[in-house]
Amino acid sequence: MRLLVTGGLGFIGSNFIRLVLAERPDWHVVNCDAVTYAGNPANLSDIQDSPKYAFVRGDIADERAVMDLFETNGSFDMVVNFAAETHVDRSLHQSAVFLRTNVAGTEVLLRASTEGKAGRFLQISTDEVYGSTPEGTRFTETHPLEPSSPYSASKAGADLTVLAFGRSFGLPVVVTRSSNNYGPYQYPEKLLPLFITNLMAGKQVPVYGDGLQVRNWLYVEDNCRAVLAVLENGEDGAVYNVGSENEVTNLDMTKTLITAMGKGEDSIMYVTDRPGHDRRYALDSSKLTNELGWRPTVSLEEGMQRTVEWYIANRSWWEPLKQKSYEPWKRW
Repeated sequence: MRLLVTGGLGFIGSNFIRLVLAERPDWHVVNCDAVTYAGNPANLSDIQDSPKYAFVRGDIADERAVMDLFETNGSFDMVVNFAAETHVDRSLHQSAVFLRTNVAGTEVLLRASTEGKAGRFLQISTDEVYGSTPEGTRFTETHPLEPSSPYSASKAGADLTVLAFGRSFGLPVVVTRSSNNYGPYQYPEKLLPLFITNLMAGKQVPVYGDGLQVRNWLYVEDNCRAVLAVLENGEDGAVYNVGSENEVTNLDMTKTLITAMGKGEDSIMYVTDRPGHDRRYALDSSKLTNELGWRPTVSLEEGMQRTVEWYIANRSWWEPLKQKSYEPWKRW
């Protein structure tokens, strides 16, 4: 089995590659990554010499580079597109970059997959394409897409392009839309690693607005197992939500974290809410559970403990990244 993973040096992509190599020993993985600020070679340093793994530096929005990738490697049995700009805050200031990578880049990769006759194309998406979820409801895969930020709009555009290629050209495509992931190797400008590393350094943590935005938290390994299940057994042309039962406000998550790290509530710094901030995200994952038997196995408590312990034990990984501090709340 020959698998192309794009964006495999990022947070979820690197965790996925590590899972595949551990549990599918007869697969060969080619990882194409542009090595942007969030694409870190250290994320896969432990498997870089594996005979089942190869790395190619490349930008999915660079048509020549992508076509060369397919011509050099021949056809791939499966393609998983993790490559994306993902930080909502950055998208509010740099929307063109998000449209280039997330929409145009996905289209280039789809064309190459169609011409190269890839066996299956899996698009990694997000719950944010649905917009804010009303209280008392959960979004299913058939809910209209109502993105609120340039980031989520670019992901929605990519999703629709993927599904259109499936219908127009017969490319076997599937899409997964997951809730907030957390765990090892997440870039330290995202909420949990930002807060953990700030608290370790004796700094305050920024909470947007009143902090009552509700998010659904999913440990990254659980999401990777969902992606693998959909990749192998999902229905062509289908979308699968990937969520958990862990609905928590940002403020409650913050308080839980500062307590776990022995800090007080004076560590919280309330900052101006970001523009277009969705109030709640909640997914109905019953389709994935009923059709493919997937369900999350890592509780929020266990996942939080694993995550905190990982960042404490891996200062050498995140300290150089923290030097490139990005504080968007100072720009609203």
